[in-house]
Amino acid sequence: MGGFYAISRVPSRRSARMPRMHYQMILQMKKMLAQLDKWLDLSKAYADSRKFDANVLLGMRLSPDQFAFARQVQTACDTAKLATARLTGKEAPKHADTEQTMDELHTRVQSVLAFLDGVSEKDFAGAATRVVTQPRWEGKTMSGGDYFLEHAVPNFFFHLTHAYAILRHNGVNLGKRDYLGTLSLREP
Repeated sequence: MGGFYAISRVPSRRSARMPRMHYQMILQMKKMLAQLDKWLDLSKAYADSRKFDANVLLGMRLSPDQFAFARQVQTACDTAKLATARLTGKEAPKHADTEQTMDELHTRVQSVLAFLDGVSEKDFAGAATRVVTQPRWEGKTMSGGDYFLEHAVPNFFFHLTHAYAILRHNGVNLGKRDYLGTLSLREP
């Protein structure tokens, strides 16, 4: 079998370092969701300065066949919380995908950030060898390590970046520093 649905029966060599790596990546997702939360505030400020309802941005998209901004935010949030839940066995918060305002999106992001605050590195013990499946995989599975590296992380950044690009495309004054956030810089 090849392609996306390839099933590896041999444990990955990287599984020994996975709990720390998983936890570090979840911390990065948490940081990026906090940046997304700031983008929502910047979007509202931009809309106020241009005298339009910021909630109009929720329906914006870069292409007719892609998710609108609100769905990009929802999916980025879902990817972070569900990856964490699938790898730790913790119950993720449930969201009905009914957000229709910037404030409701803000609440969703805050809910996911609170959930991610509740996990520790030790929660990821054994995560690399967990069996992960999703309904759309039609009965196929992935190891937790492969799922995280091949699906969850790229999917998270895909939707986060599209949310950023939609706001930029619609005039919100965001730059690379707004995307990256604070860096761990220190004097040499």
